[in-house]
Amino acid sequence: MAKSAEVKLAVFGRAGVGKSESTYQHQATIDDETISMEILDTAGQEDGAQREGHMRWGEGFVLVYDITDRGSFEDVLPLKNVLDEIKKPKPATVVLVGNKADLAHSRQVSAEEGRRLAAQLACGFYECSACTGQGRIAELFLELGREVRRRRLVQGKARRRSSTTQVKQALNKMLTKISS
Repeated sequence: MAKSAEVKLAVFGRAGVGKSESTYQHQATIDDETISMEILDTAGQEDGAQREGHMRWGEGFVLVYDITDRGSFEDVLPLKNVLDEIKKPKPATVVLVGNKADLAHSRQVSAEEGRRLAAQLACGFYECSACTGQGRIAELFLELGREVRRRRLVQGKARRRSSTTQVKQALNKMLTKISS
């Protein structure tokens, strides 16, 4: 039986937005391929070096804010900028999640604001409740896993293309020297 592809996903956000510090394994089928997802749920309290290590480890990222905490929402853009800096030259693959949708009566961040930020970050957007299971929690991880897999395929093709181009250029130089 073939080993399934592995995707490393990390969950980031301010402490208290509804995450737990744990690592999970999950198998899913994405586009007819079995994918093993390793999901690191950070606590949001790690020191700088630990946080950077988690960012380097991950291939896809869930950026979580609490819809009842405007400050946690305002943390998202600077966090994405740090991720992009670490993941250069390509921008980080992310989805944006507004958590605690079950507390809509205490909302400080509108769903529209979340959608606008997701559009600015060019990523998917979800609102859910990790507490009650409300929302499309499984779907957001599948979408992120699919996007990581798609980017790998695109990057693999680009690498193969550039390698082929380099070989052609080397052969052309050798043939030019031979014929001169």
